[in-house]
Amino acid sequence: MSLPVFAQEAETITSVDAGTSAAPVATEVVAAKAEPVDEQEIITRLQIFLDQQNFGPGKIDGRWGEFTGKALAKYAKAHGLTVDATIYDQLPLAELHPIYATYQIKAEDFTWVGPTAGKPAAQAKLKKLLYGEMLEFLEERYHCDKDFLRKLNKGINMDALVAGTEVRVPNVAPFKIEDIQAVAKFPEVPEFATRRIEVNRTTRMATLFDGEKIIAAFPITPGSGQTPTPKGKWRIVGITSLPNFRWDEGVLNHGVRTEKFFMLPPGPNNPVGVAWIALSKPGIGMHGTNNPATIGRAASHGCMRMANWDAVRLAAMVTKNMSVSID
Repeated sequence: MSLPVFAQEAETITSVDAGTSAAPVATEVVAAKAEPVDEQEIITRLQIFLDQQNFGPGKIDGRWGEFTGKALAKYAKAHGLTVDATIYDQLPLAELHPIYATYQIKAEDFTWVGPTAGKPAAQAKLKKLLYGEMLEFLEERYHCDKDFLRKLNKGINMDALVAGTEVRVPNVAPFKIEDIQAVAKFPEVPEFATRRIEVNRTTRMATLFDGEKIIAAFPITPGSGQTPTPKGKWRIVGITSLPNFRWDEGVLNHGVRTEKFFMLPPGPNNPVGVAWIALSKPGIGMHGTNNPATIGRAASHGCMRMANWDAVRLAAMVTKNMSVSID
């Protein structure tokens, strides 16, 4: 079976034969060990492995894509691996099993599903910005997209999920929105003082270094031509979880603060998601999103958007006064 890989420098896709041979993940079920039987399972296992190592492949969907290749390139560079036809044999994938798990929907999960609104004026009137449906809750919990969940659960009406329903999901350590606490100001972590973030707006990747060692990398959505993400060297000035968001059309479209704004409540569907990493450039930060499907594929208003599951992990790995360079 042939799977794609890439040149280490250019990160362009070519093709190699996939080997078998990954760090264990947090599984919610116990299942007998079995090797992947098709290309979807092989790629899904690779995506789960990279995700668990903090090298985000984007959405887990069982298909080779741009960010799976970029995450694999970053992981290989971090671990001194040779990017050639033997790359899959160099990865400890055999320990990662099963590839899929099952999750039984709980009644309390529906406390994170509620009314939604499309316009900021209406959103500002809600107490929380929750998921619009249970399928969206599952999509984010298991770092994947809705179409992939539908594919894994043929025969189940994914638009009418109820408590007690068992669904098949990627066996990834779940993003648990219920465990995230609102923190206005993360404490400084002296042990992270040697860390730094490098953002590449062209490749749309944020790479976290500890000294000279790469320890994580995640896909981002940078700014647009009208409101570009500012190139330069900045520093982190604050980190917040479950933030409110001041929606100001003047700031978003022109970088000019106005008096016509709306304060949007916290929640997974807040425009800045569940985590905000503020930079020394006023109004600019790294943050989550209410639309993970667009990460790396659409422009932002100058900030760097990430999937909520990546944003909350990055927020826990950085600290105030760390350097952030944007190229």
